[in-house]
Amino acid sequence: MFCNKLNSMHKKWQDQNRFLELLENPWYKLLVKLQNFISVSTYKYWDSQQLQTLHLPITTSTVSSPMGLGSDSKPVKIKLGGVETYLADSMQFMLEYGCRFFDEGSFYIMPSFRGEDCSPRHLSQFYHSEIEVPGNLEKVIQMAEGYIKFLSQGILQSFGIDIAQYTGDVSHLEVLANSTKNLPRITFDDALKQLNNDPLYIHHSSDGWRTLTHNGESELIRQFSGFVWVTHFDHLSMPFYQAFADDRMKTALCADLLFGIGEVIGSGERHQTADDTLKALALHRVPVDDYHWYVHMKRKIPKKTSGFGMGIERFLLWVLRHADIRDMQILPRFIGVKINP
Repeated sequence: MFCNKLNSMHKKWQDQNRFLELLENPWYKLLVKLQNFISVSTYKYWDSQQLQTLHLPITTSTVSSPMGLGSDSKPVKIKLGGVETYLADSMQFMLEYGCRFFDEGSFYIMPSFRGEDCSPRHLSQFYHSEIEVPGNLEKVIQMAEGYIKFLSQGILQSFGIDIAQYTGDVSHLEVLANSTKNLPRITFDDALKQLNNDPLYIHHSSDGWRTLTHNGESELIRQFSGFVWVTHFDHLSMPFYQAFADDRMKTALCADLLFGIGEVIGSGERHQTADDTLKALALHRVPVDDYHWYVHMKRKIPKKTSGFGMGIERFLLWVLRHADIRDMQILPRFIGVKINP
């Protein structure tokens, strides 16, 4: 169950004096300690795996979730010195670029920006922990599991007593921290059968692709006792850059890890060649103009890479068994609202 010991500062995100009151609030003091722990531990963990980080800008001309088929986010366009650009929704493309520098792969933690209004499940600005490595989807699934088990072990050891004061127990952390087996998996098609194709759980697009609803994610989490990878979604429900899993280009080499509030980690294998990338852009009806450089990179240095992205605030929702992601911000940000500081 989610934490029900909410205090007076929850849901007061637009209160201009909130930032001062938080300084005396034990729940938010715990939150910032957890944020720090995840940042420090992430660098330690990926360094131990020989991944290297990149210093990247927060602006880009190439968003990774363009408004084509399968897009689940809106890019944030700005003008900088009179030039139109975007605030980064992800720097996955730059991590693919980094894999051409670093043989073992690359990673970062940095903000991501989305054009949607905030809700209990979504933030318009959030922190992203992402990696990209040479290799296939199976490799990156194993790396993602190792990463969150490592984080859970450290959080349990350093903050278990404090967290239990709000959650009642830390059994959810213990399950993951002590896990020695692979987390369960199910293909998207098998998940539909398990959910009896119930429209409460499955969304059917007018363009012919299918995906899970939030209720569908929650039901699978319940059925699999807390954690499940869903693999091989319809390609048109995914961003164009996910590799094809079949010759008909119907399914994608991708996997979403569902736990807590729903999808916390999204992973995938990328197109290795320029030709497959161009096919995917056409399939998803995404104009190629802004992606010429990406295509040229794959033409000059074809490379099979895979990666994952984890929303840190979503992970912390699970850690704290909380229900509203808007409480995961010390300094809230909402579209169209000025908030100090």
